[in-house]
Amino acid sequence: MPKLYHSPQSRSSRVISQLMLMGKLDAVDVICVEIVKNDGSGRRDPKNAHPEGKVPFLITDAGEEIRESAAIMMYLDELFGQPLSPKVGAAQRGEYLSWMTYYGGVLEPALVAQFSGLDHPALVGTFRTMVEVAAQLESGLKDKPFLLGAELTVADLIMASAFQWAPHLTPDSPVVKAWVDRVSAALDSGAMEEFEVKAQQMIKLSEPA
Repeated sequence: MPKLYHSPQSRSSRVISQLMLMGKLDAVDVICVEIVKNDGSGRRDPKNAHPEGKVPFLITDAGEEIRESAAIMMYLDELFGQPLSPKVGAAQRGEYLSWMTYYGGVLEPALVAQFSGLDHPALVGTFRTMVEVAAQLESGLKDKPFLLGAELTVADLIMASAFQWAPHLTPDSPVVKAWVDRVSAALDSGAMEEFEVKAQQMIKLSEPA
């Protein structure tokens, strides 16, 4: 059984949401760990196998280590028959891969720069800003409910997760806001909240005395 290292209310939460959506949460061994938060709270958990103490981190049945949310989410989708992505060689597969890599290559750096108040020509020149991100999302969505059309995919999950985590940084665009709402509505927020509460309790029980 694959092992997923997870910390509540973190980047790994979107992986939990994906597993719930696929009905495969019980097919993965979720190991709840503490992490150092942006405000300096928390700690590096010795149980966490991630070399930098981050989450998510996945170890496959074969012992292969997979890091980075996009890689983990794509792997899990493929492992369980690709219910949330176009098949290899199918139409829109390239578009799907573009959005998956756009998240880590553009969206998150631009989002973190804005959140942190960073403004430097090297950052803007390399990653652009949230203005360009908003324009890209509006162009990609157009009159579609989701990024690839009528069906929700892993690309929607990872891209929308940025604005579910930081709603105040959601672009001031009716198109983007409506899309984030649709993605959120597709997820079982009640089950997710219950899972996160239990995960936090598990972490507290394992804390050193």
